[in-house]
Amino acid sequence: MFISKLVAPIATLILCLGEGNVVEAITAAAFAATSFDYIIVGGGTAGLVVANRLSANPHIKVGVLEAGTSGLDDPIIYTPGKVGWAVGTQYDWGFNTEPQPELGNRPLFYSRGKALGGSSAINFYVWMRGNKPDYDAWAELGNPGWDFNSMIPYFKKPETFNPPTPLHATNFKLDYDAADHGTSGPINTCYSTQYSGAHQHWHETLEHLGVPRRDTFGGSNWGVWTGLTSVNPTNRTRSYSASEYYRPYSGRPNLHVLTEAMVLKVIIQNVGGHHTATGVQFRHGGVTHTANAGAEVILSAGTIQSPQLLELSGVGTSTHLTPHGISVKVHSPHVGENLQDRIMNVLLYEIDPTVANQSPLKDPVVLAAAETEYETSHTGLLTVLPNDFAYVPLHYLLNETYTNHLRSLVVGTDDRTLNIKSKLNHSLALGSMEYVFDPNILFQVGDPEPTKEYGTIFQMLQYPFSTGHIHITSSSADVHPKIDPKYFEGNGQIDMLTMAEGLKFADSIARQSPLSSIILGRVVPPEPAPGTETDWLEFVKENTVSDWHPIGTCAMNGGGIHKGVVDERLRVHGVKKLRVVDASVIPVQISSHLQGTVYAIAEKGADMILQDFECKRRRRRGRR
Repeated sequence: MFISKLVAPIATLILCLGEGNVVEAITAAAFAATSFDYIIVGGGTAGLVVANRLSANPHIKVGVLEAGTSGLDDPIIYTPGKVGWAVGTQYDWGFNTEPQPELGNRPLFYSRGKALGGSSAINFYVWMRGNKPDYDAWAELGNPGWDFNSMIPYFKKPETFNPPTPLHATNFKLDYDAADHGTSGPINTCYSTQYSGAHQHWHETLEHLGVPRRDTFGGSNWGVWTGLTSVNPTNRTRSYSASEYYRPYSGRPNLHVLTEAMVLKVIIQNVGGHHTATGVQFRHGGVTHTANAGAEVILSAGTIQSPQLLELSGVGTSTHLTPHGISVKVHSPHVGENLQDRIMNVLLYEIDPTVANQSPLKDPVVLAAAETEYETSHTGLLTVLPNDFAYVPLHYLLNETYTNHLRSLVVGTDDRTLNIKSKLNHSLALGSMEYVFDPNILFQVGDPEPTKEYGTIFQMLQYPFSTGHIHITSSSADVHPKIDPKYFEGNGQIDMLTMAEGLKFADSIARQSPLSSIILGRVVPPEPAPGTETDWLEFVKENTVSDWHPIGTCAMNGGGIHKGVVDERLRVHGVKKLRVVDASVIPVQISSHLQGTVYAIAEKGADMILQDFECKRRRRRGRR
């Protein structure tokens, strides 16, 4: 096995000692005694967006419970050049999947953020958008109002786009249309001003392979481009939900955030003959408390823990609840089902040491100098991020005959399967496979020699058939749920075959000029013996890992409880005053990194909640 876990360099965690007092201005006992309108479970990417938008109304009292700590002033979170350093630390839930039979019975590491900001605090800063058909499919699956055109205002609302200077746009091949971006949102996006020595080769190399340069935010994201990042351009720090949606507004008297608060379950009671969420049970400092919500409880705990909390609260099926002594209050068969995740392979190459990206940071002297430069001038190695992206349609990877063969292997006629099958089409201009190159080792791959420099090509499948589930294994919220993505099982065999063919194209990128001019040789997998070929299929089985973009376990569908977990307004089927607002509501995977889309979901969800709040308020006034 070549791939193990993300490299997390040993570093002293520098924390702001007073930060707890900033984000925890309320005690657990006082939180429990407060009459909140809304309680949000999870102070992550989506949760803090919703908290910000709701608490902007002074008549709404909002409480947020976050299991992690703050992390707001930790350099491993806010420094771009330390991308990945927070993975596997206290800021990470550190989940693992069940052993995957089709991957040599390997369990895979599953990173999810555990801090204010959630995964937006530890992700790779990527800001992008999927294809128009990706979001149109959500609407077609029973969710009116979630099509691409309807989502455009919410893609823009979180963002303040900072355009590059004309010189930078020319020098670094930055293609954009400012009209596709937001101008006044909390999250700053910008292009890097410093790049690795390999960046100059990326676009030309892909263009030689027939992949054109293009802007990708207008509803079609295939092509080659320089990545946009969620970075504040004034000080080159991470721009994320905790720093932008929460910190500047933490003084609002109607907004209370409690960190290190583990929610144990949602309290669901019979109110007027209806199952109704009335609050939550949480633990803080070893003491269990109950907090009440007059209007709604909002789950923003993510794709892993939102379904876990629903099951712990009695929403699910007897198959998964009864063995753990939990009574089924609402029979909801899709809770925890429909887990879809992007999958990834990594190829490793020895490269010319003069174009290495961050490898010099392994030297403590170089690192110290880079930190001084970063803190004083916001420049240098610690501002450099992976920025070389390409999204490639299937016809670059598969011939038409083989594509049709793969289509013939698809089993099932449910709407979601047919939607994914529709994208397995040789003629479609959709970015079905993502490629990224970085002159660095972001993942521990193979057995690199310390005296050499390496670059990696990442390949990530965008529309996987593999579908699994997440279910509780205990009545305790402290016990991680069973995560079984079922990679390459059932229709997932098509994913495996597609990945194997895609790796041939990935390797061709490294062999194409001008990128080939800095490549000294392939290391993982090793070059085959003369007269033989690399067994790409076997490599895929032995080395596929998660790309950490799970969705779907509380999928939205307006068709009712037998088709989804939440409706098109993100209300949990069968339970009043309970919503889910996070990536778990996405019904089918998109061709994109998820960060920008999750912000859009949260903004749209917050608007819906505010609309319903005002409707109820007007009705109450009308009855007086």
